[in-house]
Amino acid sequence: MDTSPAPSPADQENWRLTHLGRLLGHALRRFDERVLVLMARNVDVPLALSNLAARAQVGAAHIHITRHLAVGGSRLTELAHSAGMSKQAMGDLVDQCEAWGLVTREADPRDARARRVCFTPTGLDWLQAFRDAVAQAEAEFREEVGDNVATVVAIGLEAYAGGA
Repeated sequence: MDTSPAPSPADQENWRLTHLGRLLGHALRRFDERVLVLMARNVDVPLALSNLAARAQVGAAHIHITRHLAVGGSRLTELAHSAGMSKQAMGDLVDQCEAWGLVTREADPRDARARRVCFTPTGLDWLQAFRDAVAQAEAEFREEVGDNVATVVAIGLEAYAGGA
């Protein structure tokens, strides 16, 4: 017979605030927000895009294109799959990024019926700004939690993500 006291109502609800998935979600949002702030401040990012990022018009969803679009281009279906989004939602993001001059749709040399989403020269500048911002955000993370913890987190996340 269990004689331990029953958990309080607060303890029964606390797990929803502290479970790993929620913490990972908060950490990802914080990281992406920091990356966008750094990109907005990057002098190599075209001013119009920098202004969009600074005014929170560019969000984490737009980062999906930056993260997942192959430098040589990707089909929309490949891009959507890689980002874990529907083809329609990714199509809307591509439309927006195309209007901003980050990407273009081009004929697919392997299939005349298909189109590839490709970075424009401005998009490649944006990609480099993303790379620089990610490196700085990672360095800030290491500084905040320490090298040992950052290394363990990276190894653990890599192992966990590899199982997906």
